[in-house]
Amino acid sequence: MWANPITLWRKGILGMNCRNIAYIGRYNPRERYPLVDDKLLTKIFVRKAGVTAPELLLVIRLQHEIEHIEQILAKFTQFVIKPARGSGGKGILVIVGHDGDNLVKSSGSQLSLADLKRHLSNIISGLYSLGGRTDVAFVEALVTTDATFEHLSYEGVPDIRLIVFKGYPVMGMLRLATKESDGKANLHQGAVGVGLDIASGRSIAAVQFNRPIDRHPDTGHSLSDIEVPHWRQLLSLAARCYEVTRLGYLGADMVLDVTRGPLLLELNARPGLTIQVANDRGLLPRLRHVESLDELQHFTVEERVDYSVEHFAHATGALQPSLWDTADSAGAAASD
Repeated sequence: MWANPITLWRKGILGMNCRNIAYIGRYNPRERYPLVDDKLLTKIFVRKAGVTAPELLLVIRLQHEIEHIEQILAKFTQFVIKPARGSGGKGILVIVGHDGDNLVKSSGSQLSLADLKRHLSNIISGLYSLGGRTDVAFVEALVTTDATFEHLSYEGVPDIRLIVFKGYPVMGMLRLATKESDGKANLHQGAVGVGLDIASGRSIAAVQFNRPIDRHPDTGHSLSDIEVPHWRQLLSLAARCYEVTRLGYLGADMVLDVTRGPLLLELNARPGLTIQVANDRGLLPRLRHVESLDELQHFTVEERVDYSVEHFAHATGALQPSLWDTADSAGAAASD
């Protein structure tokens, strides 16, 4: 069963066409796209701006640099390999240890040296990049997950996605890895999305493959009583990215390290729409609310965060009915 477009519109659902034209196209200058489309460039740029991020360990730009890569990587017990211009979590390789000449992935499976070199070669050749262009591989330190999430994610590191519009955090989601997602916190690959109250960081609802769930499919842990620590810091970190990038509509992906606290993983100029399903709410009313504000009304990062906390709290600022008020709306919302 599918809901008709009018039903979704009344529920405040932001669809793909509206997102692309009214928000991404209008508020994200195209000349700023390279800053967020290239994850390595993002990392270098935001660190210069004082935004905390995982440590950069190595950059691999040319095929011949792969030949003796095992000698370099032997110095690092745990790390993450990423394509600089990848998207949707493709090409990301999370390594949690060594077993002889093999590397151990976050899912527990092993990767041979030959497979590792092939993977790096594929990254540089552009297999995972936007548009298939030649790319760069980089290695960063693996985040040590905050103890709060110890039983909430399968193998991989959970991350927090915040949608920021004109500097205001408007919607948040916790992404939890599963066995099906191969230890990656990517919803398209089977990770769990947990909607978070902007005011408190507490869980609202949870979905996997766009369908509501109550417990993590692998750990069995309840998803109804989560409260993300350092929530105010996460909101402020995401809101600051507006000043850094000058992108009006963006997604900020962050993690919580047990020693370093909130760290920025990457930024996205075209954040997906499933966050609405995870939050059981549509984005449109919140976006329009921010559009109605005087741009000089809340100038600083902290003032904008204060405003979001007050007006977009799940209990008092939802601004529209639940997505699940009609049984057939879930499938249509997921199609975005």
